[in-house]
Amino acid sequence: MSTTSTSHQGGYSHDAVVYALQKCGIRHIDTAKRYGCESLLQKAIKESDVKREDLWITTKLWHSDYGYENTKQACLESCKRLGVQYLDLYLVHWPDAQVPGKSNREVRAETWRAMEDLYEKGICRSIGVSNFLINHLEQLKEDCKITPHVNQVEYHPFQRPEELVDYCRSRNIVFEGYCPLAKGEALTHPNIIQLAKKYGKTPAQICIRWSIQNGIVTIPKSTKIERIQENCEVRCGLLASYD
Repeated sequence: MSTTSTSHQGGYSHDAVVYALQKCGIRHIDTAKRYGCESLLQKAIKESDVKREDLWITTKLWHSDYGYENTKQACLESCKRLGVQYLDLYLVHWPDAQVPGKSNREVRAETWRAMEDLYEKGICRSIGVSNFLINHLEQLKEDCKITPHVNQVEYHPFQRPEELVDYCRSRNIVFEGYCPLAKGEALTHPNIIQLAKKYGKTPAQICIRWSIQNGIVTIPKSTKIERIQENCEVRCGLLASYD
């Protein structure tokens, strides 16, 4: 397993993050400024004693910080809160900019040019986007130089944007899927429960394995140690669970 994801829903568990890093061998931490736990993660990382160079840390730029100068400043502030000198992956959180007097496309282009600068300076080892559709990615292709390395989008048995997945693969954009348990909805679905019984697994394990077998980089989250342990047993690539 490799990923521990945090979110603004469901709170944050220091003990769960430390357990994931120390006991499960998890090395990918996915967070965002919006989640409000970057500073808390700094403490958990220090307590875990895992070396910075062994971690892959992803965080995200919130739309209130879009724009060229704001983006660069927000990135440095996220680094400071996380206690790191660089980010392994920095994502533009949403395609909608919500900046008065400017089109979404114009603001996305300004923001992405700042992301390109951060990448070229080595402050961000990789740069990407989240929740972007094909038309958003096509506009970036026309307006900017560097193709996003990652597009992080909701992906689970009830939401399968296959056209977007195929598009990303055709452009060598890694497709990351969040909410693999459909915010818990999948855990009570009769078909998934039936498969779990058939294979002697939990519904969460079935969903995560399904996502992985579809070639999706899967980033579930949990604040419960027992859930993290449960999903660490999906020996095919990623982490935890969603409660």
